[in-house]
Amino acid sequence: MRTLFTLLLAVMILGHARAASTGHVFKVLPLLLDQEGRTATSPSLFDRDAYQVFLRDHTTQISAVRYDILWNAPKAKAAKYILRLELRGVTTDGKPKLKTFESSVTPKFFRQWHSFTLTGEEMKNSGSIVAWRATLLDGSTVVGEQKSFLW
Repeated sequence: MRTLFTLLLAVMILGHARAASTGHVFKVLPLLLDQEGRTATSPSLFDRDAYQVFLRDHTTQISAVRYDILWNAPKAKAAKYILRLELRGVTTDGKPKLKTFESSVTPKFFRQWHSFTLTGEEMKNSGSIVAWRATLLDGSTVVGEQKSFLW
């Protein structure tokens, strides 16, 4: 029994060390913003989801789309990473559009959120967003990625 416990503990530690040695994009939340810049009318997650459905049905009240990305990477001296968000859209005349955001990020001890916002004229020119991909880069090496189903 003790041997089994030791083996399981070793596997968990090695798995955690392997995950910590590379970066990771955990979650990407595309959120619609209303005219006041809100994603919800109260702090409740249920209310946020209900308000997002309301905004999808009432598109005239949407002022922007914000993509919140939860990511993490090992903290090292002079560690600079690039967080990239690529959006694929289709314009009203059926032409494909690609929009790319990039930001230089510095890792901290815990996971952290970073946001990219598509507003005003950018949002209109991008058309209807059908797919996205968030990538964490160390130089030119991809260390973490999360993408939508249609990517």
